[in-house]
Amino acid sequence: METRLRMVLPDHELVRLYEQMFLSREFEEHCAEQYAKGNITGFLHLYSGQEAVAVGATAGLHKDDYILSAYREHAQAIVRGADPKRVMAELFGKATGLCKGKGGSMHLFDPALNFMGGYAIVGGQFPISVGLAFSSKYRNEDRITACFFGDGAVNQGTFHESLNWAQLWELPVLFICENNFYGIGTEVHRSSALASIHRRTCGYDIPSEKVDGMDVIAVYKAVKYAAEKVREIGRPLFIEATTYRFRGHSMSDPGKYRSAAEHELWKSRDPLPNYAKRLLDEGIATREALDAVEARCRASVEEAVAFAEESPWPEDSEVWEDIYV
Repeated sequence: METRLRMVLPDHELVRLYEQMFLSREFEEHCAEQYAKGNITGFLHLYSGQEAVAVGATAGLHKDDYILSAYREHAQAIVRGADPKRVMAELFGKATGLCKGKGGSMHLFDPALNFMGGYAIVGGQFPISVGLAFSSKYRNEDRITACFFGDGAVNQGTFHESLNWAQLWELPVLFICENNFYGIGTEVHRSSALASIHRRTCGYDIPSEKVDGMDVIAVYKAVKYAAEKVREIGRPLFIEATTYRFRGHSMSDPGKYRSAAEHELWKSRDPLPNYAKRLLDEGIATREALDAVEARCRASVEEAVAFAEESPWPEDSEVWEDIYV
C-alpha cells in the first residue's frame, strides 16, 4: 500500500520535488537539442528517466554532505543547487560555465555546494568518496559522503577496494547505485554473475537495500533513513535504485540493443507523470499549479540556453590557469 504523500513531507516540499524532476528533464531534452545543433560537442550522456533518483536522494541528504557522481550528472548538480545557466554554459564550453568551460558535460564541480564532481573515468569517484569520508571522520564533522554511480561501475576494482576500505576504516559513506540495467549496451546480467547488485556488499559486511528508482518518494525515504543511519553509526551503507534511461548511453548511441516493448514498459513508469498524478489525486496540487511549475522550468532552461549562447569563450591565457602540480 502506497504511503500518503502528506505523511512524508509538507505540501510545498512535495511540489518542489516535482519541480526539480521536471527542470532536470527539461534541461536534458534541451541539451539533446543543442547537441544536434553543434553547440554542445564531445560526449553527452543524458539523465532522462532517472530523475527520481537524483531528486529523491538529494532531498534526503544534508546541505553539508558531500555528493559525488559519474558522467551522467547534470541533474544531480542542478538539484544540488547549481545554476542551470552556468551548467549549460559549461556544456557549451563558455567562460561563464561552472568550471570556466574547462570541464564540460562530464566534469561538473562546485565545492561551494559540496558537489565534488562528476567523473568520466568509470569508478573514479569511489576512492575520492572514501577520502572525503575519511576527512570528515578525521575532523569529527557531522557530514557524510553520498557516492552515486551506475551499474557499469561495479565491476571496477575501485568499487571493491573502496567498499572494503570504507567498512574497514568505519567511514561515513552512502553508496548509491543507479542501476539502469545497461553498461553502455551490455545488460547487467550479461556482465555480472550476480545481477542483483545490492547483494554484492555481503563480501564486505555492508548492509544494503534495493529501492524503486522510478519513485521519488521511495528514493527519498530510503536515502533519508540510510543517510541518518550512516551519520549515527559512522559506517557505510549501500542502496541500489533500479531505474531506466530513456535515451541511449550517450547521444551517439541509438540504443538498438533494447526492445520497443521493454522501452514502452519503462516509459509507463516515467517518474514525472506518475508522481504528478499522485499530487493531483491526493489534492496536494492542482493541474493549474503544476502547469505553472512546468512553465517556470521551461523558461528557466530557455534562459540557460540563451545565457550559454551569449556568453564569451575563455581567453587563450586561461589554458595556463587552474593547473596544479
